[in-house]
Amino acid sequence: MALQLGDIAPDFTAETTQGTIRFHEWIGDGWAILFSHPKDFTPVCTTELGYMASLAPEFARRNCKVLGLSVDPLTDHERWLDDIEETQGHRPGYPLIADPERTVANLYGMVHPKALDTLTVRSVFVIGPDKTIKLMITYPASTGRDFDEILRVLDSLQLTARHKVATPVNWRRGNDVIIVPALGDDEARALFPNGWSTVKPYLRVVPDPSA
Repeated sequence: MALQLGDIAPDFTAETTQGTIRFHEWIGDGWAILFSHPKDFTPVCTTELGYMASLAPEFARRNCKVLGLSVDPLTDHERWLDDIEETQGHRPGYPLIADPERTVANLYGMVHPKALDTLTVRSVFVIGPDKTIKLMITYPASTGRDFDEILRVLDSLQLTARHKVATPVNWRRGNDVIIVPALGDDEARALFPNGWSTVKPYLRVVPDPSA
């Protein structure tokens, strides 16, 4: 059965550019992003991994680790890092899984035979401290990902995990949020003593409680 939101992220042991990791142990009590790319030494993947490297401090500030994967061997990963640094200006400081047997790729459904027979597509998984899957996104090989969007979603996931709010369309950190409909007005007054703006009874807007 395919993985779904809320499932426990499958645990695994894998070799990476930073040594052997045991996934759940490696995550610890924070958040994690696991993302796959089709192949080393390819143009779109090179731009993606370089840009993700530039965002690494932002993910670290959010207590979120980053882990890449492809079906290429470790020796290719290690040589490719030089190319990424040379062409993108940033060297990935996060580990890259070598998965030539497709063990992890198959656990996470990263190989889509109708798209790419043997290579991983551009899958992204955000995993919470409870080791459950909070987000899944899959892109085709021809389309580079928007990692700024993944950072934005992480902000939303972390905010809504702490507070009884949801984030509206195009929300960015610090913008107003929405009180969840399941929270009655009496309960909401206790949580949001400064009040809120009622657009409709089901649409109550309040400032970002973490701002």
